[in-house]
Amino acid sequence: MITPRTYSRTFARTVQAGAVLAASVTLAACTGSPGGPGKAASGEEEAPSAATTTTADSGPPALTPAAYREALDAAGRPARSTLAAIAKARTFKSLRQRIGRAESALGSAQERLGGLRPPADVAAEHADYVAALRGLNGRLGALEEDVSSRVLCNGTAVLAGLGRSGEFKDLRSAAGDLAKAGDYPVVRITPPARRTRRLGNGTILLSAIRGGRGSLTVKNGGTQDGVVTLVRGGRKAVSFYVRKRSTAKVANIKDGTYRVYFTTGVDYDRGARAFTRNCGFSKFDDAVKFQTVYSGYSVRWSDWTLTLDAVFGGNATTSDVDPDAFPA
Repeated sequence: MITPRTYSRTFARTVQAGAVLAASVTLAACTGSPGGPGKAASGEEEAPSAATTTTADSGPPALTPAAYREALDAAGRPARSTLAAIAKARTFKSLRQRIGRAESALGSAQERLGGLRPPADVAAEHADYVAALRGLNGRLGALEEDVSSRVLCNGTAVLAGLGRSGEFKDLRSAAGDLAKAGDYPVVRITPPARRTRRLGNGTILLSAIRGGRGSLTVKNGGTQDGVVTLVRGGRKAVSFYVRKRSTAKVANIKDGTYRVYFTTGVDYDRGARAFTRNCGFSKFDDAVKFQTVYSGYSVRWSDWTLTLDAVFGGNATTSDVDPDAFPA
């Protein structure tokens, strides 16, 4: 038996930006003579010469509005596309890869934009926008850690978490101010809302191998909903939903030996066939065998009862399963 696990982890990440300062340089020019410094050629004292001061340019020249728009679009386009691609991840491996690409794109955008000089009338908005990109990148890194600990379990959950963050609100505000100042292209995303979807207890999600007399009863005394899947010979046979603190029964299971897998979590996405948050993936170590025996005028068949949470006196052990290898 297994006790459902709820993962909770807090991550703090500080991203320190470097500041680029252009220093003013003062040059003092002196004239010498054969008689030595400060002496006239005739040996008379030379009148002190006036110092000449020049000031170095304080940075790159300010861009024109048209050039600034081009620079914003070139820096922001990869960030927009990689952020949107997070929602399309179908495995944990690809999800982590897509988050990594988005982090790289955001880092590149803030670096490129931080090194240019915007038109003077949007200097403040530009600085706020670059700082907001930096903050969003840091938040995305923290969410990647939540994926590793399975607090977040798919791309829509990651984007929903991003949308609920203060860093996203800062970006939305800064990007809006900059865009309004001159119709400038900025990084905008529309994250999905956080949801908590549940199916009815006992809902059949898959019925591929049926037609027997056997039955399977599953008791879920835990704090999270679950989905139980029976696999026979490498093929998914039956899959059904069991709500927390509920019992569900599936009948007409065909004779054979089955491996039993189950996943638990919050917010079941039926299209993705997975929970989006606080997900766990396990299997019972021992297979269950359904068998029908005919003897004279009698018939005997197998009825199994499994419990997903740990109970006193239970005798079935479970093991964790790689989520990318789970038979969803």
